[in-house]
Amino acid sequence: QAQLVESGGGLVQPGGSLRLSCAASGSNFVIYTMGWYRQAPGKQRELVATIARGDITKYADSVKGRFTISRDNAKNTMSLQMNSLKLEDTAVYYCNADIEMRQTIRNYWGQGTQVTVSS
Repeated sequence: QAQLVESGGGLVQPGGSLRLSCAASGSNFVIYTMGWYRQAPGKQRELVATIARGDITKYADSVKGRFTISRDNAKNTMSLQMNSLKLEDTAVYYCNADIEMRQTIRNYWGQGTQVTVSS
């Protein structure tokens, strides 16, 4: 069984920056597409950004130009650099990944990390 663990959330002022990290643990697995999603209070979970194994990236329009997703396949980690943060970026951010173990691909979620943008 694989596990995803996020870190790096916190409180930041508008215009500030934060860097989220996601680490996958387990053994004998291959990680395909990874992504960050977020869920604000009273709203549905939404896509923030995804990155394929070949580093092809996709961003929500709301974060383009401000957020950068990256991954390190050797370390099984993924990061999200968030700059120029806005009040509306406040949400719980979740790491997501498609992971193959024993020839079966399953989708995994992390437990989430809170990002609060407030003055």
